[in-house]
Amino acid sequence: MGRVTASAGRPRIGERRRPGATTRDEILDAAAELFTIGGFTATSTRAVADAVGVRQASLYNHFDSKDAILAALLADTVEPPLHFARTVCERTADPVTRVHALAWFDARHLSSGRWNLGALYLLPELRADRFDTFRARRRELRDLYVDLSADAVRTIGRLPADDVVAPTMPFRLVESVIAARWDDEPAPSVDTAAGVDAAAAAVADAAVRALGASEFPAGLRRRSAVLVGDLATDGVRIVPTDGTQGAQEHGQERAG
Repeated sequence: MGRVTASAGRPRIGERRRPGATTRDEILDAAAELFTIGGFTATSTRAVADAVGVRQASLYNHFDSKDAILAALLADTVEPPLHFARTVCERTADPVTRVHALAWFDARHLSSGRWNLGALYLLPELRADRFDTFRARRRELRDLYVDLSADAVRTIGRLPADDVVAPTMPFRLVESVIAARWDDEPAPSVDTAAGVDAAAAAVADAAVRALGASEFPAGLRRRSAVLVGDLATDGVRIVPTDGTQGAQEHGQERAG
C-alpha cells in the first residue's frame, strides 16, 4: 500500500487540535475517531485532514490513501501483543504465566487506547487482498495464543491434553473487550487507567480458568504484573502492515 514520506507538507491551517508528537500521530488519532464513530466508508481523507487542521495535500505527505491510514491503525492492534508474546516466552518458562501475562497485556492494550480500534475488525473492507498482511498477522497472534494455551492446559492438568477447544478461549476472551468497550464509552481517560488495568487482569484470570485452573498458582498475578509492567515500557517497533516506512514507538496503548 501507500508509502510514507518524510516531507512535512504545507503549514497546518490552525493550532494543533489532536494529541500526538507528530502530525502523523494526529492524523492517526483523527482517523481512529472518525473510522470508529462515523464509519470507514463514510469518512473521507478530507474529513480526516479537517479534523487535524491540515490541508488534504499535507495529509498525503504522510499517507497516500485512506487504506494506508487504516492499515497503520490495524497494525497497532496486533504488533505490540505479538512482540509481547515472543518476549514473554524469553522471560519465563512457565506456560501458565505466559498465557496470563499475555492476556493481561493484550486486554489492557485493546481497552486503553483513545478509540476502540478493535471494532474495525468487522469492516467488510478487511476481506480485500490489500489487507492480507494484517489478517496474516492477526492469525499469527491467534496461533501463538493457541500454542501457549495448549502448553498451559498440559501444565494445569485438569483438562484432556488433546483438548482443542480450551486453547482457543484466551484469545476470544481477550477480544471480547472490544464489544465491552461499546458499553463503556466514552473512551478511557487517565482517571480510569486503574480500572482498565484491573479489568484486564480479570480477563487474564478468566483466560487461565478457561484452561482448567480451579485455583491459581501462588504468585501468578504478581509475576504477570511484573512482566506486563516491564515489557509494556519497552518500545515496540511497529512496521506498518501496509509496507510503509516510518515505524512508530508504542508503549502500553494498542490503539492510537
